[in-house]
Amino acid sequence: MVSVSRRSVLALGAALPVLGHLDWALASPAPAASDYVLLNYNESPYGPSKAALEAMQRGNAASARYPYPHMYALAALFAQQQGIGEDNVAVFAGSMAALRYAVLAFTGPTRGLVMATPSYEVPRQAAESNKAPVHEVDLDAQHAHDVPAMLAADPQAGMLYLCNPNNPTGTLTPTEAIHQALANKPEGSVLVVDEAYIDFCDAQSCVSWIKDHDDLLVLRTFSKIYGMAGARIGLAIGHPALLERLAVFGGDNVPAGAGLLGAHASLEDVKLLGQRKALNASVRDETIAWLKGLGFACTVSHSNCFMIDVRQPAQQLVERLAEQHVLVGRVWKNWPQWVRVTVGNRQEMERFREVFAAQVQRVG
Repeated sequence: MVSVSRRSVLALGAALPVLGHLDWALASPAPAASDYVLLNYNESPYGPSKAALEAMQRGNAASARYPYPHMYALAALFAQQQGIGEDNVAVFAGSMAALRYAVLAFTGPTRGLVMATPSYEVPRQAAESNKAPVHEVDLDAQHAHDVPAMLAADPQAGMLYLCNPNNPTGTLTPTEAIHQALANKPEGSVLVVDEAYIDFCDAQSCVSWIKDHDDLLVLRTFSKIYGMAGARIGLAIGHPALLERLAVFGGDNVPAGAGLLGAHASLEDVKLLGQRKALNASVRDETIAWLKGLGFACTVSHSNCFMIDVRQPAQQLVERLAEQHVLVGRVWKNWPQWVRVTVGNRQEMERFREVFAAQVQRVG
């Protein structure tokens, strides 16, 4: 699938620039005990499926071997399901790793990064470590990516990053706007579309577009709807030449065994996505309706997270909720009164509502 040698990958690993630290992780509450409600990292409250857990237990026995056969099998299954070539799919230790490598590969001191704000911070952190200019463009009035403004932000951009649905808002950018970005981006640049949350919604995926565009990279993950955040399995989908440029930074650095087999079993579970998508939407929409009933504005989410305008310094509310063992997401500096909330299970969201109502009433 990828022809870069194992030895070259290992050699290059030691020479990588130091990536920006995850300041959002440092700013979040510490890892919690079991009595905490965890709504802060967009993890799944349901964990791996039954089939995935069984496969992961079998996969432990594969830890004595290198992961390549299972990596290639996972890529082949995804490619078959999507109607693309196997050489268009590469497996990484989480889509975060693939995203960082993309920034390192496609940007530099003379080729900047263009992205939305608020959005996922990892591309910005990686670009800063790569001494690449970063141009952050505000979301539009519908909290979608402002594609015209992004296209105008840097005529020399090396990479445009578009997260759809967006993290942290959960909002969608229309398919037509993504087509516009792909057709009008700076010459020689790469459009990276992060579809970590695409399975929670009905939006069209960009995966099939890679057959006609050698300057498009699409990212997928097993961390969200599949409930495998700790297993660190992600996919990069694109032209083989683009995947080669990522692979030199660590394309084979995927743990053998459990995660790969669990991901493979997850793709084979044809009922899983529909069930979890419906359950997430039901709990999310119920929670947002309740918040709106209290007079709080929320983003129009198509994902497993949403944002609330809490009408006060959001970080203070985050800390008060944490004191009651309810952990919610971090605060973005240009939205200081908004907080992100992950959609948990029904019991967790009932606890969130109880604590949230008590805290905002206390302030009021």
